[in-house]
Amino acid sequence: MDATPQTGARADDMQRRAARGRRRRRLPLVLGSLTALGPLTIDLYLPALPHVGTDLHISQTVTQLTLTAFMAGIALGQLVIGPLSDTLGRRRPLLVGLWGYVVAGALCAFAPDPAVLIGMRLIQGLAGAAGIVIARAVVRDLYEGLAAARLLSSLMLVSGTAPILAPVLGAQLLRLTSWRGVFVTLTLLGLAILAATAAVLPETLPRPERRHGGLPATLRTMRELVGDRSFTGYLLTGSLGFAALFAYIAGSSFTLQEVYGASPQTYSLLFGLNSLGMVATGQLNGKLLLGRFPSHRVLATGLAVLVAAGVALVLLVTAAHVGLLWITGALFFTACPVGMILPTTTALSLQRTPHAAGGASALLGTTQFLMGALAPTLAGLGGRSTALPMALSVLGLAVAAAGCFLALCRPWQAGPDPLAR
Repeated sequence: MDATPQTGARADDMQRRAARGRRRRRLPLVLGSLTALGPLTIDLYLPALPHVGTDLHISQTVTQLTLTAFMAGIALGQLVIGPLSDTLGRRRPLLVGLWGYVVAGALCAFAPDPAVLIGMRLIQGLAGAAGIVIARAVVRDLYEGLAAARLLSSLMLVSGTAPILAPVLGAQLLRLTSWRGVFVTLTLLGLAILAATAAVLPETLPRPERRHGGLPATLRTMRELVGDRSFTGYLLTGSLGFAALFAYIAGSSFTLQEVYGASPQTYSLLFGLNSLGMVATGQLNGKLLLGRFPSHRVLATGLAVLVAAGVALVLLVTAAHVGLLWITGALFFTACPVGMILPTTTALSLQRTPHAAGGASALLGTTQFLMGALAPTLAGLGGRSTALPMALSVLGLAVAAAGCFLALCRPWQAGPDPLAR
């Protein structure tokens, strides 16, 4: 008599488990899309910059402000939205931020003058920062230790591949539409990510675990985080490694094309291969290295490879009659170890801050972004005729990253692996 109800209950339970399993499988894709939204918005727009200047009759300097405004918005937005998500929960600020991104993108598409475009780009950056900062906080809410590090490495597959394809897609879009059409495309992309987020991502920060106290509590939390020597060490190590990558990105276009004679097509191919190498290293880091080897040893290996690549670059650019192939090889080994350094330092940082994952994620993102923004200035100090400033920038930032890791994280005193949980 009871067989049918029991069978029905088991079937319902199996359906619920299957639904949770599908949601878990989709979660990395959604989080990766949120993380990639900011870089994708920058890179898809880059080919359109000359068209914007021509259409709105503005100088190159003013045109660049449309890019600078977005980047400034992302940096500042993370500092605001990250701690806010520790108070209000993750879902509400994230959905509001995505709606803001969509509305600002639509207004950019119809901007009548540069002032409106620059203002909307700033708002688009502020709102788009929600995806970047909250995605990391969600990882910390749901996972810890090795599981968090592996998921962060997996996110690089989505967030690392998108910027590789974005400039190519942006150039193809401009064959079909104007720069305003690029913003329409970004708006539709934002809507798709918003819909996926609303459908897949639940609230991950329960009410009892949220922080209260307003701005004073937020500032106090930030002080506590920066006062944690190990957290600051991981923060600076990852940010300086990220800046070394940006020095390569900023300098490689002029270096490979104007100093070593690569064609634009060859440069695009080499840049794509290097980026794929970084993504592949991130996957190797999460699926093979972490868990088999102590996280500090994995991080130290990545830093050692980055420093060695910097040394090789300096030696190669100062040597006579060095071909493009050798420089390309050194740049490849500059990009690859970042796939080990960034996920590992992020996981180690967030592991120390279960009480304030949003604030910690904000500090991580803003510091990485600001240091990354300074790197192109260093790489371009010598002008377009020499690759030495780029090489010295990569080496200097890599050495600084390794120095922060040794001086502040003191891996020989760390005890058990922080991620082995």
